[in-house]
Amino acid sequence: MKRNPRKLDWTQVYRRLHKKGTLEEVQKRRVRRTVKVQRAIEGADLAAIKAKRNQKPEARQAARESALREVKEQKRKAQAAKQTTREKAPKAKAAQSKPAKMGKSSKR
Repeated sequence: MKRNPRKLDWTQVYRRLHKKGTLEEVQKRRVRRTVKVQRAIEGADLAAIKAKRNQKPEARQAARESALREVKEQKRKAQAAKQTTREKAPKAKAAQSKPAKMGKSSKR
């Protein structure tokens, strides 16, 4: 009668499946854990990044609002300067004669 070799205690297949005799030979491999490291980003060193992270949200919000105010003020100044140069410049003729476009038939 044919028997299943996985069920016979003395076969190699059985011993391999049930982890017999391998305890002293093979040690479990050690796993290297990944370590998170903070690095500086282009344009900001690590000390600046840590300082910003440790800021209180109110201070960060105030800094953001002041920067926005500054940008808006610069835009207003640029707009005002543009307006004054437009008023000072003499008005050119709006309708200048443009050369007529060539049709499809005249390209040949």
